[in-house]
Amino acid sequence: MAAKVAMLDCILQSRGDDVMARLLSVNVGLPRDIPWQGKTVHTAIWKAPVLGRRMVRRLNIDGDGQGDLAGHGGEHRAVFVYQMDSYRFWQSELGRNDFSYGQFGENFTVDGLTDREVCIGDRYRIGSALFEVTQPRVTCYRVGIRMNEPQMAALLVARGRPGFYLRVIEEGEVGAGDEIVQVTAGAERMSVAEIDALLYRPGHPRNELVRALRIPALSAGWRGSFEALLAQEDNGGATGNVGLGPASTPPAWAGFRPLRVSRKVRESSSVMSLELESADQRPLAAALPGQFVVLRLGLARGTPALLRSYSLSGEPSDRCYRISVKHEPHGAASGYIDEGVQIGDVLEVSAPRGSFTLRPGDGPVVLLSAGVGVTPVMAMLHALAAEASPRNIWWLHGARHGREHPFAQEAKAMLEALAHGHRHIRYSAPDPQTGWVRISMPRDIWTWQCCASSTSRAMPISSFAGRRLSSEN
Repeated sequence: MAAKVAMLDCILQSRGDDVMARLLSVNVGLPRDIPWQGKTVHTAIWKAPVLGRRMVRRLNIDGDGQGDLAGHGGEHRAVFVYQMDSYRFWQSELGRNDFSYGQFGENFTVDGLTDREVCIGDRYRIGSALFEVTQPRVTCYRVGIRMNEPQMAALLVARGRPGFYLRVIEEGEVGAGDEIVQVTAGAERMSVAEIDALLYRPGHPRNELVRALRIPALSAGWRGSFEALLAQEDNGGATGNVGLGPASTPPAWAGFRPLRVSRKVRESSSVMSLELESADQRPLAAALPGQFVVLRLGLARGTPALLRSYSLSGEPSDRCYRISVKHEPHGAASGYIDEGVQIGDVLEVSAPRGSFTLRPGDGPVVLLSAGVGVTPVMAMLHALAAEASPRNIWWLHGARHGREHPFAQEAKAMLEALAHGHRHIRYSAPDPQTGWVRISMPRDIWTWQCCASSTSRAMPISSFAGRRLSSEN
């Protein structure tokens, strides 16, 4: 089969760019249990070509299935498409020539329809069936298992070659060799590559988010991610990319609830923590590590209330919440919290929300933060410490110097108590006695939790490889 793919690739390239898009292979597969890193993964990532024609129905192709129905399948993800253009790219990128149809878990292997030209909402006739493009593929670790490339999920995002999903508008039969005919152009003309980059790449321009949300065909999951990014901006900017990660459960209560300030602690020269408990004796809802709350602050009578979102920084608990706020110069809300709020005061607080949360599992974890962006990853570290996690945990944090390094001793104590905790701190203006460390992390890390303050510069993950980091321990 690999030889067949290579031969057909040569034929397609020789025919030029004026050839109509075509369905090269229909691939199906049912879920199976695969041993991986000492555990069993239930997955249908293995797809194989079928002979003859196959019926495509609203939710599936006959003979196909999904192992993880939370992340795959359903009306808006009925058929996954991947292109020969990307096959060629990955053969060169990875130095491999052993690919066969269905290699990337796709149902349709196609010639043409690149991610740069196909737009969300485009409709295509293939055989007797009619399809609509709904979203890019959200890659997960299973494609790395299938490809035997642990970094494959991250590479698909980094190289901008996700492929895309189709919704079945009209059921019908399809088969290898069918021409692919575009019958309708999607609203807003935003390509699969543009939509993918809008979620995953740094910077989420508001006008582009609004534009994407005007596309009727965009799937509910991606719509929710873009709505979360807009809400993040409107609420003052919770740290982290709230558009990523699994959809969070509905908030434990609607609107705002009175919570009493039970403790106030200075964490550094500029960061103040408040511990908040129920003001009416009703228990709180334990947050997921990494979630945030919204405060409605009435600074003075007759003035509009300020809405500010703050990540929870303490151990997830139904007894109290901890928020930690940096006092920004001329910051009305942060100044009020630092200087005006007193123990015993009652504040209006929303239920925890957000999908930037610690991912469960038993693989290595990197917690990467800078400045006051440390708050959500502190909650994650608390959760890992509370369960005495055996995972290999790397804590990388950047601050200006020791006086502006909140939770230094708290984090150090938790990491030292963990069986496989590692800690590296980088200061941009360190004290003269600061030393240097060289960090070496395993290449099979699957989970990165990255968070920075709004004023800190982004640093590519790749920039840590072989770098010296200024540290104070």
